[in-house]
Amino acid sequence: MKRCLLLIALVMFSATYMHISALSIQQITSGDFYAQGIYGVTPMNDGQSYSQLVDGKKIVVSSFRDGAQVSVLFDVDNTKGKIKLKGIDGYQMSPDERHILLRTETKGIYRNSYTAVYYIYNIQNRTVEPLSDGGAQECPLWSRDGNMVAFVRGGNLFLVRLLYNNAETQITKDGKFNHIINGKADWVYEEEFVTNRSFDFNEDGTVLAWIRYDESQVPMFSFPMYRGMNPAMQENALYPGAYEYKYPVPGEKNSTVSVMTYDIKSRATRTMKLPLDADGYVPRIKFSSDASKLLILTQNRHQDRLDIYVANPLSTECRLILRDEVKPYVQDNTYTNFAIIPGGFMLLSERSGYAHLYQYDLNGTLKREIGKGSEIIKQFYTYDSATQSVYYQAYDNGPLRSGVYKTDAKGKTTSISTEKGQNSAVFSKDGKYCMLTHHSATQAPVYTLRDNKGKVLKTLEDNKALTDRINSLGLSTQEFFTLTTADGIELNGYMVKPANFDATKKYPVIMFQYSGPGSQQVQDSWWIGNGGAALLERYMAQEGFIAVIVDGRGTGGRGAAFEKQTYLKLGQIESHDQAEAALWLGKQPYVDAKHIGIWGWSFGGFNTLMSMSEGRGVFYAGVAVAPPTSWRYYDTIYTERYMRTPQENQEGYDESPISRAKNLQGALLICHGLADDNVHFRHVAEYTEALVQADKDFRQLTYTNRNHSIYGGNTRNHLYRQLINHFKDNL
Repeated sequence: MKRCLLLIALVMFSATYMHISALSIQQITSGDFYAQGIYGVTPMNDGQSYSQLVDGKKIVVSSFRDGAQVSVLFDVDNTKGKIKLKGIDGYQMSPDERHILLRTETKGIYRNSYTAVYYIYNIQNRTVEPLSDGGAQECPLWSRDGNMVAFVRGGNLFLVRLLYNNAETQITKDGKFNHIINGKADWVYEEEFVTNRSFDFNEDGTVLAWIRYDESQVPMFSFPMYRGMNPAMQENALYPGAYEYKYPVPGEKNSTVSVMTYDIKSRATRTMKLPLDADGYVPRIKFSSDASKLLILTQNRHQDRLDIYVANPLSTECRLILRDEVKPYVQDNTYTNFAIIPGGFMLLSERSGYAHLYQYDLNGTLKREIGKGSEIIKQFYTYDSATQSVYYQAYDNGPLRSGVYKTDAKGKTTSISTEKGQNSAVFSKDGKYCMLTHHSATQAPVYTLRDNKGKVLKTLEDNKALTDRINSLGLSTQEFFTLTTADGIELNGYMVKPANFDATKKYPVIMFQYSGPGSQQVQDSWWIGNGGAALLERYMAQEGFIAVIVDGRGTGGRGAAFEKQTYLKLGQIESHDQAEAALWLGKQPYVDAKHIGIWGWSFGGFNTLMSMSEGRGVFYAGVAVAPPTSWRYYDTIYTERYMRTPQENQEGYDESPISRAKNLQGALLICHGLADDNVHFRHVAEYTEALVQADKDFRQLTYTNRNHSIYGGNTRNHLYRQLINHFKDNL
């Protein structure tokens, strides 16, 4: 009897053990498989070294040649004076490297903005002093001589002079929440022009220029805030609070912007005579290497024309030096890659149909073009004025991979990266050295120091332990593929099959996509899919699914013609291509065509809803996370870039998940954070009402006080589990 009971117990244990997953959702979301990274690298003036914050306590200087520590610039345990800090969140070196701004008590606001309490650290004396005693600061900036710091507080600009015992001057006094902002981007500029600070010092430190945002006429938006947990908001324990801010929707008023200057010596404030359209934008201002020339970048509301003006900060006169018209729209990476160089500037443009770099002087005269034919440049890194060499990142023989390159004065291009996959770099100030990051779908990030010919000088981190650990789990391998739709369109895809894949069986499929303009999900990258190393997709394969990602038309890496054909009709071509991909998959002998699902986040959630309502009924289940459901409810800059205004493109706006609600096919789960300042919960509220009236069944999950990223505490683990369970129940 004992032997029988023991045998039964062993059989039950073995059966139970066989169902225990080698990989869990908790592991994916908890950080168990996070790669080791090297972050916050700041090149030093000597061209030989870089600084970096270590453990929130020290700022160390290391050599670009071998990574060896050269010195310690700051140590919280080795300072003089009464102020003693326990740690810092970040830092900002002064241009002359005599002082450091130390960032503490950081509190996030939106995607690129936060408040913090800053301190000025004197490297030689090892003394710490507060930047200001008037309250937390935002987006501080050193003057180019290192003698002043400007910052924003309460929508106003302030100036601190180190040579005058840190004397503080309030430059503007009209700043008011939800009315006037000086020197800091409003919500929609921050989100869509990828910026926060909107001020700059001139070369000799005599003038400060800034953008003034008058958002008083922008409509207000509000959403409730509850007590919640992780973190708990005790102020909302009895009654919900509310968050209110200015959020312009398509066709409505944006902030009225103007460019101002402040003469630091005379304290005179001036308004530049900028010939800006009444509804135009000023995405960037930057002083050139000439102290008397301020570069102002403007756009019309349709965002198909970029004008660059040179403004005299004292006379206020503005002169147009360059007009770059790119139909049907200028990509937002134009601004993130705009850079001042000695005697001119670098501009990224798709005017040829492919993104190339263009070097101009301060008169707007083109000096040279970097990039030829169908080459696509992704990011500008640095310019070495001594050799006139340009360093940048570009696609490497197609959209799946990228490399780091150098083009010299004669136009000769050298590849600094050699490994296939994704490559990016941080260069020394003279371009002679770099810290290069390489990763691929099967290789965790590797950080190496190299010279500008690509020679590896030192490997700093190879994440070998992580790669070995993941490989030891026996998870499915990934494979890239291409498919051709019935329309004759070739699309790139990525697939993860179950580890014990049997080609004679038929498997259910879960498709993931984002699909937004210029985006890419199918890349030879460690970050392909979700969770790093496609761990969520490999978890799905572990649970018996085939996980698939397909980049349809409208995505990036293949030139403007492929990307911009979704103009004025967002979601129509993208959803068609996902349905086409599903039909192609359904024809494969190992796919169960009656059990194909789709999911996505943000634009991917929008396209999930569009795809499930596309009309051919190819998706039997779907999950839409934080989806826009009508472009009429989203913001001006993003939406109008691709759709123009509702008044100009009513037909395009009318084609939406809400208008398609009656056509929804398949089991739908829709998830949203109640404190999403980007895609408001309003989108889900209006969409689900349309589903109710169309008598369509669905499931809905809301996450208290969570923003667009839906994280915090156990939130992401819970969300992913609901997603997987939904597909298990319905596929």
